[in-house]
Amino acid sequence: MDDIPAGLADAPRGPRNSSTTAGQLAVLRDPSGVSASPPGDVRMEVLGVDHPDSAALLRAFREQQLKRYGYADPADVPRADYAPPLGTFVVMYDHERPVGCGGCRWYDQQAGTAEIKKTYLSPIARGRGWGRLLMRWLEEQAVGWGAGQLILETGVRNAAAIDPFTRCGYSPTRGYVEGRDPVINRAFAKRLTRTFT
Repeated sequence: MDDIPAGLADAPRGPRNSSTTAGQLAVLRDPSGVSASPPGDVRMEVLGVDHPDSAALLRAFREQQLKRYGYADPADVPRADYAPPLGTFVVMYDHERPVGCGGCRWYDQQAGTAEIKKTYLSPIARGRGWGRLLMRWLEEQAVGWGAGQLILETGVRNAAAIDPFTRCGYSPTRGYVEGRDPVINRAFAKRLTRTFT
């Protein structure tokens, strides 16, 4: 999850309201080819977690977690958690190939806190700045819903995520998921504004 490549930083992003529905697209063009990524289109598509592309990415994410920690949450996640009005789930495509995913859902709507979950980039998509692009898109969804804070969690062995989360403005906070091992689990939070970093 690196910086956004040249040509993508000011690209249009997905819709920013709670009426986002499955199948909506945001096309992000890199016409110059100046960045580390190849020229072409990157697009985000809002899909259900049970869509074949979503499910394949979630399985890959789980396999990565199993290799890293020896255990992982199930790949099957409740569809309703990531569908309006409670949340959203997006798949990132490089041309027609699904290369990443992420979800955002309400954690405590009354307190204005939303949670980012299941962010994953396939190895071929890493190091291109697309992780930060994915995070920004998810943050904009939460802002559109009226959330004032985002939370997320990862594991201590996932340096590839911890450093970028920090660069995106997330600060360590106390764990919020009951039963997580405090030696391994790391929780982060970020106050949301209309201006993104």
